[in-house]
Amino acid sequence: MQVVAYGEHPSQFGELYLPDGPSRGGVVVIHGGFWHQRYGLELGRPLAEVLVAEGFSVWNIEYRRVGGGGGWPATLDDVVAAVEVVDVGPVVALGHSAGGHLAVYAAKHSDKVIGVVSQAGVLDFESHPSITRRAAELLGGMPSEVPERYALASPARLVPVGKPVVCVHGDLDEDVPVEQSLGFPGAEVVVVEGAGHMDVITPGNVAWERCHDAVVRLARPCY
Repeated sequence: MQVVAYGEHPSQFGELYLPDGPSRGGVVVIHGGFWHQRYGLELGRPLAEVLVAEGFSVWNIEYRRVGGGGGWPATLDDVVAAVEVVDVGPVVALGHSAGGHLAVYAAKHSDKVIGVVSQAGVLDFESHPSITRRAAELLGGMPSEVPERYALASPARLVPVGKPVVCVHGDLDEDVPVEQSLGFPGAEVVVVEGAGHMDVITPGNVAWERCHDAVVRLARPCY
């Protein structure tokens, strides 16, 4: 694993995992945590380790977050910049929770992203009050206060994304309602019975296996 900076801020870096042999494809892992500083890329390391062992090139990224120099528009800009800086070929954006939002955003704004696997993703900032409160922390206000930011940032406002999107979500998720995935236009939705919010990023869990299968389907080998 190699640490690579893509900017001068301490949070503008990522961990690059390269396989020993030919790459089965590139994957950008984008952690969640409702965009807050207290959560970091350590959440993505178990997934990166599984995927690189299977022959994928994996870029596990950090970004500026709320409480640490992030928010609007720095957090979103960082993710797009991180996707662009490392050349591992076309990439699948694999994002958990708020990282699911950022994965869709990256797919909309970067030609390098060829598909998205949203893991219990935050995909509609305005359909659930609890989600809107969290999004307001990222965007600096409620929809009535900064409507233009919601129009530019909420994944539900970015459709059509122009890339395949697979949404994997547990039906027992208490942090991000499963309706966030069920209501996302144009996506393939996989609902995992009995799964909670963290199961989708827990290797060995059925919910993670569904995410893994989607990555394998969407990835393109690099030669």
